Amino acid sequence: MAGKVLSLLPPLVLAAAGLSGLLLLCVPTRDVREPPALKYGIVLDAGSSHTSMFVYKWPADKENNTGIVGQHSSCDVQGGGISSYADNPSGAGQSLVECLEQALRDVPKERHTGTPLYLGATAGMRLLNLTSPEASASVLAAVTQTLTQYPFDFRGARILSGQDEGVFGWVTANYLLENFIKYGWVGRWFRPRKGTLGAMDLGGASTQITFETAIPAEDPANEVQLRLYGQHYRVYTHSFLCYGRDQVLQRLLASALQTYHFHPCWPRGYSTQVLLQDLYQSPCTEAQRPRTFNSSARVSVSGTSDPVLCRGLVSGLFDLSSCTFSRCSFNGVFQPPVAGNFIAFSAFYYTVDFLRTEMGLPVATLQQLEAAAMTICNQTWAELQTRAPRQRARLADYCAGAMFVQQLLSRGYGFDERSFSGVDFQKKLQTRAPRQRARLADYCAGAMFVQQLLSRGYGFDERSFSGVDFQKRAADTAVGWALGYMLNLTNMIPADPPGLRKGTNFSSWVALLLLFAAMLLVALGLLLRQVRSSKSPGAI
Repeated sequence: MAGKVLSLLPPLVLAAAGLSGLLLLCVPTRDVREPPALKYGIVLDAGSSHTSMFVYKWPADKENNTGIVGQHSSCDVQGGGISSYADNPSGAGQSLVECLEQALRDVPKERHTGTPLYLGATAGMRLLNLTSPEASASVLAAVTQTLTQYPFDFRGARILSGQDEGVFGWVTANYLLENFIKYGWVGRWFRPRKGTLGAMDLGGASTQITFETAIPAEDPANEVQLRLYGQHYRVYTHSFLCYGRDQVLQRLLASALQTYHFHPCWPRGYSTQVLLQDLYQSPCTEAQRPRTFNSSARVSVSGTSDPVLCRGLVSGLFDLSSCTFSRCSFNGVFQPPVAGNFIAFSAFYYTVDFLRTEMGLPVATLQQLEAAAMTICNQTWAELQTRAPRQRARLADYCAGAMFVQQLLSRGYGFDERSFSGVDFQKKLQTRAPRQRARLADYCAGAMFVQQLLSRGYGFDERSFSGVDFQKRAADTAVGWALGYMLNLTNMIPADPPGLRKGTNFSSWVALLLLFAAMLLVALGLLLRQVRSSKSPGAI
């Protein structure tokens, strides 16, 4: 009997193999033998403190230009932002060369001429344009001259408005998280029911808050109407110039000098020389600028680790005294109540991540965030440099770890005393946050500002704060305005709904299903024939 059962298998196997082979023949050869062709786009995010280049990619044959565009690669430009080259405009263009050379390698050569290249400048250049329009124009001309020397499809360098920066950041986050539209397993596009996320961006010179709202904005300047994939969105957005992390730090330093002649937000034991020209050259510190001062003078400033005085300095950044609308955030700016979930990125993420990972402090609630800010503001300079609470939980494992390293080097890799003497163990973790060492003194002020901005400025309470997610990436792509900017300029997000199908068209699917059904019938016929033949008198 076993032999008879086994004798039934070959026809079924052959039938299945034949079906698979026929199905493969029905699939377009290109889909099987080669990956889909890709298109690319390049955006240079010229921020106030640095410039980043992002290379994006997407399938070249997307129907109706729908689908998710992903990040292919990125590059951080060495040096400061392009606005720092006001006295040397050609240096701004030259600073981009290294990353542009990388883009030549990252984008296939045959795609160079069809790859759009954009440069968008943000608050740093907005400030420079306020103080010196001529210098601003010279910097943009210099970077344009450099960018046009490359074989990409250069489509301009421009300064984004604060509203652009906020809205494009909101578009980027919701596009990557597929909150606008999603491709389902049944081969159809559908609109998710989860709604959109609000977006909060903290840059070097400005901060933006953007979220969907059901009520019209009382100030038309804060409302943007969008139509994406056939859906209408009413979006509130506002950008606060001079409220980016770097400019806030400068404003707090200027206020500290004016009020205390020391810095309560800096750790005790830390001191540095401050060049007055650097401190007062920004329009953001104009209110604290003395009528007369020696621009070449340097002033020694010391920290005192005083969280109460520091909180007072930070609170002074927010004017809550006047509002001509039904409700405001701060400085008389209209804002409806924050609604829904939010993603907070850029310096929001880096500040909270430092508290959470480097300091080992909980930040899940507003109360915890405030406590974390007070904790770091109580730290002395010596404590900030040497303590590492994250490592305490690992102390019990250091014995086993040390034994493993010793055995790995001697018995595993064969090091002896002579060769071991040439091993240099660099103390990467010389401090609690070695990569941030230059910024350690500013984390108290930064944390205090983030906590005050979210609670007093934007009006988050414990309930709404629980919906804030601090992230720097989504769908393996950096969150920021750059992707949304490119999607807008390349019309990658249609105003009308996309087609209901993607990939193989409906007629092809019908043909494949009919073929599959036919092959099943053939297989069943072969099976019945084999069964009948096995029951015949001459069967073995």
